[in-house]
Amino acid sequence: MPHTTYYAPRPRLRWLTAPFVLADRAFRPSRPGRISDGAIEAAQIARTAIGLAATAWMVYAYPMQQSVSAVAKDKFLEILLSAGVLVVAGPALLVLFATAARAPARSLYLRRLKGPMTGFGALFISVAILYVLLQNDGGTQMSLQFGPFGQFVFLLAALAAVLFAVPFGLTAAFLCVHYVFRTADVHEVLPPLISPLLVWATLGLQLLEDAPASAAPPGIRLLFLIGPALSVTALSLWELRRLRVRFGRTIRGALHRGRRPQQW
Repeated sequence: MPHTTYYAPRPRLRWLTAPFVLADRAFRPSRPGRISDGAIEAAQIARTAIGLAATAWMVYAYPMQQSVSAVAKDKFLEILLSAGVLVVAGPALLVLFATAARAPARSLYLRRLKGPMTGFGALFISVAILYVLLQNDGGTQMSLQFGPFGQFVFLLAALAAVLFAVPFGLTAAFLCVHYVFRTADVHEVLPPLISPLLVWATLGLQLLEDAPASAAPPGIRLLFLIGPALSVTALSLWELRRLRVRFGRTIRGALHRGRRPQQW
């Protein structure tokens, strides 16, 4: 039988944890009645754990063109790149899905876009704040427009904004990729539909860069290059099948175009 997500009480906001708690609230799917499957979540966590273990083995087994810290930075930049791809393509894909559905599902999906759009807006604002304040000493240049006391107040406010925006933005970049910008709030079939598009688009951008493990055999380098895209695609296909077999959720039903279009 399908089971719905149980929502635990939200944790209290504290100064040190506020950026992380708010990022979790902004990007974790929260639609009441959304189907949640423990097997799917466990498979996603296992795939991430295997990827991290394989990366650690790669760094240990083969000399690298870059230092370990540089490789870790590259991995983090991949997360930011994936988030950037989602920011560009995500809204268009969501609107396309909603408009492709027949009435009355179309209006329902358009109303459900509030959750994903909240995530898009939160990530965009945090990145914009960091860009304005940190790019070419933008905060310092802006403070020069005020008097001595005004500069002091502005710099304090800018420092507080940066101290909040940095952990919030880093957490948001990871969570928006993990939860695919709360697309499950619109419909459960959307995360496995969008995830493969995300990873293959990211792979295309990675092909333009040098591989960090030049000493590894070509087969190993190829595996580490296309392995994430293949594993995410396979997991997404399995997830779509499980949603169809176990919960009766299909793409045609979601679009209100199947024989039993009750899956909203």
